[in-house]
Amino acid sequence: MPMLLSTEDKGFEAAFAAMLGQKREEAEDVDAAVAAIIADVRARGNAAVIELTERFDRLALTPERLAFSPAEIAAEVAKVSPEDRAALDLAAARIRAYHERQRPEDAGWTDTVGARLGWRWTPVSAAGLYVPGGLASYPSSVLMNAIPAKVAGVGRLVVVCPTPGGVVNPLVLLAAQIAGVDTVYRVGGAQAVAALAYGTETIAPVDKITGPGNAYVAAAKRRVFGRVGIDMIAGPSEILVIAEGAVDPDWIALDMLSQAEHDASAQAILITPDAGLAARVQAALEARLPGLQRSAIAGASWRDNGTVIVTRDLDEAAALSNRIAPEHLELCVDDPEALAAKCLHAGAIFLGAWTPEAIGDYVGGPNHVLPTARSARFSSGLNVLDFLKKTTLARMTPDALRAIGPAAERLAISEGLQAHGLSVRARLDRLNARPND
Repeated sequence: MPMLLSTEDKGFEAAFAAMLGQKREEAEDVDAAVAAIIADVRARGNAAVIELTERFDRLALTPERLAFSPAEIAAEVAKVSPEDRAALDLAAARIRAYHERQRPEDAGWTDTVGARLGWRWTPVSAAGLYVPGGLASYPSSVLMNAIPAKVAGVGRLVVVCPTPGGVVNPLVLLAAQIAGVDTVYRVGGAQAVAALAYGTETIAPVDKITGPGNAYVAAAKRRVFGRVGIDMIAGPSEILVIAEGAVDPDWIALDMLSQAEHDASAQAILITPDAGLAARVQAALEARLPGLQRSAIAGASWRDNGTVIVTRDLDEAAALSNRIAPEHLELCVDDPEALAAKCLHAGAIFLGAWTPEAIGDYVGGPNHVLPTARSARFSSGLNVLDFLKKTTLARMTPDALRAIGPAAERLAISEGLQAHGLSVRARLDRLNARPND
């Protein structure tokens, strides 16, 4: 049964703390297996990737068939209906327009001593995007990962996507085409992450890896971090709905189920000051569950991780939300903007009852790759900045060095770093000998 709590209950704080500490990530210890896979790919390259793909995905490949050919992509894309293509085009246009506004500007200025300072932004040279395959094959994730990279100016963009048993999702290939992906490899798992990080005879290494995956993919991303950059370690999906008033309980139930159907480990939470609304949402959710195609998954998620909390007021609801730091936060209240100002930690906020989280998954514009497991307390969703690097710039004039160099020399001496101080002193001595420089 889902957890039912009230902030007025004597044991609320202990029960709430237990919910926050609940571990919903996969418990299976896969790190040792992943370490072996990465070592194998580093040692044997293509041969290891091909062997592991045949073992795990039941797909026999050759080096020439690791990537989809242009003819294969064209044949698969041709299967997409005009309606689905139009929907992907609309989503891509909105995602691109939103992310183009995230592009930062270079800056430069001359400070009070005459030093020229600033910074510039440059993209990573190559990025690899992991796209899950099989049942969890989502073309929307291709758009959400690839479009920010293209907006940032990434020079080479590749996708790795497993195709178990050779089954291909044409929409994934079309999404890659629309987003400007250069190459799509039909491999996945930890072996694909290792190939992106270290390279093989066929797959060139990249500088950054993004995208969600299973426990093996997450463990592989952890292990290759440092060799390459990664976006985040994504856990099971989450939604928190804060609701009040005359909002339709069926809408709230469906919004909660929209995340519960992702994964049995997903979590849907309702917080409301209205005990009657809480009961109506629970009833609506239970009524909707049997009719879902993924009712078994959504049912397990609701049974094991679902939570309903009745609070004294919306301020208390906002305070609890900040402790949860949810991936998705829906504010189905009369004044969502005012409440949003009090909600400081969330991956994405959806304002008002007419803004279901599912819009954000597809066509809203903001990115749907978001921090989970309370990491919204300190991190952000995927964005253009994830594919950019800021390089600082500094140029001293003789007068600027004369003004600030002695302080640098003293600090170097205080730290016992003689060569540091001497590198400044040598220039200061030249200036003292030629004061008109």
